[in-house]
Amino acid sequence: MFNSTSTVLDPKKAKAKYPEARVIVLDDSFNTFQHVANCLLTIIPGMSEKRAWDLTVKVDNSGSAEVWRGNLEQAELYHDQLVSKGLTMAPIEKT
Repeated sequence: MFNSTSTVLDPKKAKAKYPEARVIVLDDSFNTFQHVANCLLTIIPGMSEKRAWDLTVKVDNSGSAEVWRGNLEQAELYHDQLVSKGLTMAPIEKT
């Protein structure tokens, strides 16, 4: 009889090993719509011009907007890049 073992990832362990995080831009009184939209467009991968503007309007109207969600390491990178461009950011939220 053939005996094989397979590795099955426990979703809880996989999530703990690769935590997800949220990148959130906050409203402020000094960054222009154009600057925020341009930053999102150039830093967040896959960001369309329409989505960048929609998120910028949401930041202005709601006080904040989640601009990216995913792997913690990538979240930290995008967060740091947005901070370096002068955007006002919430602390990274782990999910």
